[in-house]
Parts: sequence; structure tokens; C-alpha cells
Amino acid sequence: MRVTMIRHTSVAVPKGTCYGWSDVPVADTFEQEAAVTRAKLEGMVFDQVYSSPLTRATKLAAYCGFPSPVLDDRLKEMNMGDWEMQRYDDIRDEALQRWYDDYMHLPATGGESFPMLHARVSAFLDELRAKPFRRVAIFAHGGVLVSAGIYAGLFGEENAFSHSVPYGGVQEIRL
Repeated sequence: MRVTMIRHTSVAVPKGTCYGWSDVPVADTFEQEAAVTRAKLEGMVFDQVYSSPLTRATKLAAYCGFPSPVLDDRLKEMNMGDWEMQRYDDIRDEALQRWYDDYMHLPATGGESFPMLHARVSAFLDELRAKPFRRVAIFAHGGVLVSAGIYAGLFGEENAFSHSVPYGGVQEIRL
């Protein structure tokens, strides 16, 4: 199965803000960015389209011609818990430095760790793999795309975030 993973466009939050599961608005540049993404998908036909339920993913799906994707909470970005909607520079939590030092394994306070995110994305992809589809699109988030890249063997866990797809970008995997 060929899976086209699409990352949402830029968001309208101050740079350095931790927004994970928060349903934040898209940036004023949405239409310009979304048009580029839509052009990348032009001519592709999908048996099924899935999306994170967060607005920044569903809005891009609709703009790209998929107004009714199947929504799945497992496609949400990493839950950043107590740090949601705070600027990293303003977070006063002794756990923050430990997280910076080992973000691939430690959870945000009150939130998820990368292994927790990876477990839910992997469970989704395991279920998807069992379906009879040949071509699928998924509108989601940076952490989800990194997790899917690891799952599909595009790259390993070490330095995985160096493979982050830019806003509005596309990543192809095979299941």
C-alpha cells in the first residue's frame, strides 16, 4: 500500500510556542501554502483519506479536495500536557531540561513521550495495513510523520527529527 502523508501548513501561534494537541488556527499564509500542497497532490487518486481531527489538518484536507476525511485521534500531534500553549522560554518546569536532553524518550509533564505517540501511530498503521486499499492519504502533523517514517523504515529513531517534513510538505511511505 502506498501512503501519502501530508503535514499541515504553518500555524498562527508565536514562534517557540508548544501547541501539540491544541487546536490552533492556521497562519495568514494558509492559502498560498495550501495551494503548493494541493499542486503536489494533483492527479493522485486515493482509495481513502484520513486526517487528524485538529483544524490545521482538516482545513488543509478540505482545501486539497477532501472535505470529509476519516478522522482518527491517533493522528493528532504529540500531547504536550502542562506545556500546551506556553512558549518554551516561559515554561517553568524542572522537567523541561530533562525533556530537552532526552525528548525521544521522556514525556512532557502531564503529556506524552515520543514512544507513546509512536505506539498510537503504529497501531493506526497496523490497522491500515490490514485494509484492502492500494493508495491512501493522511493529513497530520510533524511528529506523526516522523513516527510513520520510522515505522516504514525510511530512517531510524536516532536523529529522526532531522527528517521532519516542512509545513505543507509530503512524505511517501509503503506499508
